[in-house]
This record gives sequence, structure tokens and C-alpha cells, in this order.
Amino acid sequence: MNTSTAVEVRMGRPREFDEDAALEAAMRVFWEKSYEGATMADLTEAMGINRSSMYAAFGDKESLFRRVMERYREGRLAHRRQALAQPSLREVVAGLILGTAEFLSIPGNPRGCLMIQGALACSTDTEPVKQTMIEWRKSGEAALKVRLQQAQSEGELPREIQPADFARYLSSVMAGLGIQAANGATRAELRRVAEIALRCIETDLRGSAGG
Repeated sequence: MNTSTAVEVRMGRPREFDEDAALEAAMRVFWEKSYEGATMADLTEAMGINRSSMYAAFGDKESLFRRVMERYREGRLAHRRQALAQPSLREVVAGLILGTAEFLSIPGNPRGCLMIQGALACSTDTEPVKQTMIEWRKSGEAALKVRLQQAQSEGELPREIQPADFARYLSSVMAGLGIQAANGATRAELRRVAEIALRCIETDLRGSAGG
């Protein structure tokens, strides 16, 4: 065995696939079929790799799903972070609701929201995945609560409205849009629902402030 071959054996052969592309493909499978519905055959076929390569690169199915969800949160849900960074409460709320409607209707994406549908209902064996998803959703709601507390301290959110309750309400609106998207609602339909929700919220906020 020559020196270059020996080095290659010790270090392992370089991966012959695009890891980012493989994760994107796995994301689509989980998005379409959910964690429990996606089989190893579905995943490896979509990713274009064999099972041993998948295990070597990403670990088991649960580890792969966690990688996919981190990617989804950081990439696909970036509009939520951008909305929370807006200077006014009105812009925050509009960015969240309208941004969700836009995201859920991007052509070519699977229907609905992976954060909701990925592991909403699981068997006992996959309960840890379900609990992880619950914690991720709660962390998003907690970040929203912090931003609403800031809005309240700045006088934008009336004192009689609890930031935790408002965060829960906004999360419910966004989750509802996800269900509508999964049911087949079009971009125009989601946009109209989002605009109605915004008008109702603004009316309630003005009424609370006036009271």
C-alpha cells in the first residue's frame, strides 16, 4: 500500500455527496411525511445515499431529524427572527402574521409547517422527538413573549394585556395558518386571513389603549 492510499484509509474517504443538498432532501421528506411517516428508504432515496453513508454523516433517523429541524428553524423560519427585530409592535405583529402567510405559500414547498406537523402525534417509541418539538415551539413563544414585554415597557402594549397570553395568541394564529396551508389554502386565501387577523388585533389593541 502506497503512502497516499494509507493516509486515505486512516482518514477515511472523502464524502462523495453534498451534505447540504442531502439535508434539504431529508427536510422535504420529513415535511411531507412527518417524522414517523418517513421511512429510512424514503430518506436515503431522496438524499441519494445509502444507509451506511447516512449513518456515518448524520447518525440515526432521530439525529438526522434534529439536524433537519435546526436547519429549518435557522433558514425557513428566518422571517420570525426578522419580525421580532422590527422597531415597533405593529411591525412585529405584521411581520409575524404576514410573513407566516407568505412562507406557507412559497411555490414548490410542501404544504403546512414542519415545526407543527413534523412530530405532532407520535408513538411511544418516538415520544422524545415529540417532546423536542414541543420545547422548540415553546422556545419560539418565549422569544415572542420577551419582545412583547419590551413593547409593553415602551408603552406600545396596554398594561391589561399579558405578554404571555398575547404571545400564545399570536402563536395560535400562526399555527392556524399552517393548518389552513396544509388543507390547501392558496396564497391569496392565506393573505386575506392574515389581513383579517391583523385588523382584529389592531382594533383590540386600540380599544385596550383607549379604555
